[in-house]
Amino acid sequence: MMIRWILAALVLASGPAVSATAQGTSGAATVKTRLGDVRGAVEQRILAFKGIPYAAPPVGKLRWREPRPAASWKGVRQADAYSAACIQVPGLSAANGGDPGPLSEDCLYLNVWTPRAERSAKLPVIVWIHGGAFVFGAGGLPIYDGRPMATKGAVFVSINYRLAQLGFFAHPALEKESPDGVTNFGLLDQIAALKWVQANIAAFGGDPGNVTIMGQSAGGKSVLALLASPLARGLFHKGVAMSSYAVPDTTRAKALEAGTKVAEALGLPGAKATAAALRAVPAERFGLINGQGLSNSPVPIRGDKVLPQSIETTFAAGREAAVPLIAGNTSDDSSVVAAFGIDAGAVLKRLGAAGFLVKMLYPGVKDDSALARQATRDLVFTMPVRWIADRHAKRAPTWRYYFDYLAAKQRPNFPNGVGHGAEIAYLLDTGDIFEGTREVFTDADRALARTASNYLFAFARDGRPSVPGAPDWPSDTQVRDRTMVFGDTVKVEQRFMRARLNVMIGASKIAGRLLAPRQ
Repeated sequence: MMIRWILAALVLASGPAVSATAQGTSGAATVKTRLGDVRGAVEQRILAFKGIPYAAPPVGKLRWREPRPAASWKGVRQADAYSAACIQVPGLSAANGGDPGPLSEDCLYLNVWTPRAERSAKLPVIVWIHGGAFVFGAGGLPIYDGRPMATKGAVFVSINYRLAQLGFFAHPALEKESPDGVTNFGLLDQIAALKWVQANIAAFGGDPGNVTIMGQSAGGKSVLALLASPLARGLFHKGVAMSSYAVPDTTRAKALEAGTKVAEALGLPGAKATAAALRAVPAERFGLINGQGLSNSPVPIRGDKVLPQSIETTFAAGREAAVPLIAGNTSDDSSVVAAFGIDAGAVLKRLGAAGFLVKMLYPGVKDDSALARQATRDLVFTMPVRWIADRHAKRAPTWRYYFDYLAAKQRPNFPNGVGHGAEIAYLLDTGDIFEGTREVFTDADRALARTASNYLFAFARDGRPSVPGAPDWPSDTQVRDRTMVFGDTVKVEQRFMRARLNVMIGASKIAGRLLAPRQ
């Protein structure tokens, strides 16, 4: 039985002053986009533009359609407040990283932070894709605030994209409309946002020829999906996948089964429901659907033009985009399993005859629950990082990391290490902004966050995570096995967890039983 769970997306050096040409007398800045002028606000010497539409509202007849261009406008559009988040279970995101605010099907908006809204600046661009198992989250959560990266000298963009049944969905009625039609509408939204960046980011001071996509959990899975998708080629130039996971993409057949159950849960006649009836359902009702088999979470769907094959099949064949990549995970990524009541011990059984070897590979771990927790972490999170890195390194420079640092004041409450999503505040340097860390951050925590985020900024700027005064971070290959470990000491380890990961890769037949698409 396939394990499914909701993966939580939990969780400054001073920069250049805003130029006089960019900052108006009102303390706001106006930028000309292809669709019209937008006026943002100045936040701690950074220009912030929020709630910019990158596609038309996917409502009415546009529900479960490819995103259409947003309408142009006359005059100046105020862009100083986040848009509504996409439809999701109310309160779910609030319990896992922050309150996304109002929810609406009209949610395809993005946010931009920049130190200089000048075309001549040509600053590196970072596009952040939020996590949340493809069912919750929003680009406007405080932990994703773009000011710290903009202060370093990047143009930072965060986006919303359609979620759950409105974003990843198949149904017989939609198949009749288009037998080979799209099922990954949320991924198409991400691609549309990247096209908006290509068309407009120069006006905000960004270089459309130097775009890095970053994301955590489902956002990390999205980064890998975009590398695998033929529709995203040329829209970005580097990627950072944080805590992606070894859960196989859903088949189109399974997605159709789920879509039929969704129709029944909505009071419609299952597979016989019409497309018109499905589109007439109020959007809010999709956020209230609850039950087993009603979602494709936490993965996208293989078998449409966005993902003709699974992510793993594409990487195994070496057909993904040949762009530099950073991938990594945390020391307690399996916290997400326990948080949602999954028995991690059951995961050990998936290793079959190699189970006895697992105990040998964790010699200092005597408690069965701790063994299950750590083995689950490595099977579902650490091993896929290694598997992806080994293959992608044949295509482009690749770096691996393992995040094992927590704020000192938080450690007593998190004895198992860094939980799923807890690294974001450090890697984006938002620890003094995110409510989950701002009350506990010390100068030592800030120093670690500054170092970690500087690596990512350098990668976005130059294509290499190289920071003066910090340890060198060498690239990783299958032969030259190197991982940057972020702990109390930031250091590179060779052959990191190599023996146990080799056993897991072999035992799970990662290219087959574990990662290959399931029928």
